[in-house]
Amino acid sequence: MEAAKHRKSVYFITCHNLMLKLNKAQKENRLDRQLQHLAQYKVLIIDEIGYLPVDHQGSNLFFQLITKRYMNKSTIVTTNMPFSRWGEVFSDNTLASAVLDRLLHYSHIIRITGNSYRIKDKIVESDSRTNKYNE
Repeated sequence: MEAAKHRKSVYFITCHNLMLKLNKAQKENRLDRQLQHLAQYKVLIIDEIGYLPVDHQGSNLFFQLITKRYMNKSTIVTTNMPFSRWGEVFSDNTLASAVLDRLLHYSHIIRITGNSYRIKDKIVESDSRTNKYNE
């Protein structure tokens, strides 16, 4: 949000939709153009890495994107998968290590624990209803 407020170019996409976009670009012979397009953003946010597995081709495409952005632009990823299991996500331990090497170099890791942000209001609402019934 801060980058966008300061008029920096920001692009948000889920990992699954990114894979669809990159695979489609490759099939249509425009992968280089798509990678260049995604590399231009000052901040690229890739959400939900690890929720769905990435096939070998998708892993290679993801690696190409991360390599293109490496040391040039900021990339933010969200995941609930520990780095030690990224080999499972990307179907290849070596490729996952290479991606992590580039992502983690000069990175800041923010670990968020606790209840899900998406359901926090529901938990509070549920707790208040429970308290009303118990009184």
